[in-house]
Amino acid sequence: MGADNSSVTEFILAGLTDQPGLQIPLFLLFLGFYVVTVVGNLGLITLIGLNSRLHTPMYFFLFNLSLIDFCYSTTITPKMLMSFVSRKNTILHAGCLTQLFFFCFFVISESFVLSAMAYDHYVAICKPLVYTVTMPPKVCLLLLLGVYVMGFSGAMAHTGSIASLIFCADNLINHFMCDIPPLLELSCNSSYMHELVVFIFVAIDIGMPIVTISISYALILSSILRIHSTEGRSKAFSTCGSHIIVVFVFFGSGAFVYLKPPSVFPLDQGKVSSLFYTIVVPMLNPLIYSLRNKDVKAALRKILRKINFLRKE
Repeated sequence: MGADNSSVTEFILAGLTDQPGLQIPLFLLFLGFYVVTVVGNLGLITLIGLNSRLHTPMYFFLFNLSLIDFCYSTTITPKMLMSFVSRKNTILHAGCLTQLFFFCFFVISESFVLSAMAYDHYVAICKPLVYTVTMPPKVCLLLLLGVYVMGFSGAMAHTGSIASLIFCADNLINHFMCDIPPLLELSCNSSYMHELVVFIFVAIDIGMPIVTISISYALILSSILRIHSTEGRSKAFSTCGSHIIVVFVFFGSGAFVYLKPPSVFPLDQGKVSSLFYTIVVPMLNPLIYSLRNKDVKAALRKILRKINFLRKE
């Protein structure tokens, strides 16, 4: 591990801003975001788990998306909130690597589960007659296994690369979390090879899902345009529209941070971009998929009626 050869045993997270007047307002803002993220994602997980009508491939992947969002938001946000209320937000070297591993695992898993959802949408819209044959439980489980295998392998590669770095004296990470670009900038022995490892794995983890999603939605769009019914076309667009919004925000902000050399833009811009895929997307996912989804809203109303009935008894 890098800690064995490094004089740095802990890091200080600089946080989002060093302006005192913004600390409390930002703390309250991001605390609100985190509460919405936790309640929304755990609520969606519970709703899908309890309602047998939602035990379909689409909601199987949505269940895992909510689980991933909850986990990686919890990996990042509590430590970020500490930076707003503590004078010095420290994290041990081992703790920093642990946070980096779980962040990479969940964020890479999210990119591949979004591509699995795009494929599921393609089969549902373009091949509805063979949907149950094409997407049986075994295929869904294999796709999900692939999602988590890619997440684990990517996280191991990134964490192993960062663990080999040596940190000499400066231990101030210019970020609100232990992320790859600021750690590379901070180290004494960061090399072209370290940056190449990051670029290759990020290109795979962003490139493969984007290609899958792009092909899926190109075929979906082609199929939608052939639908003669205005109502059918509107329903199909509604099903895919929310997914496309999430994909655009998630992959766009991630590519901006990781697929550019550190010299192209300052790390402060990278911190702001990181907010979109670490804070905003996990909060938006349950809102978009529940508020725009008739099945989820119907399941929620059913559970609320049951709770009301039990209270009256």
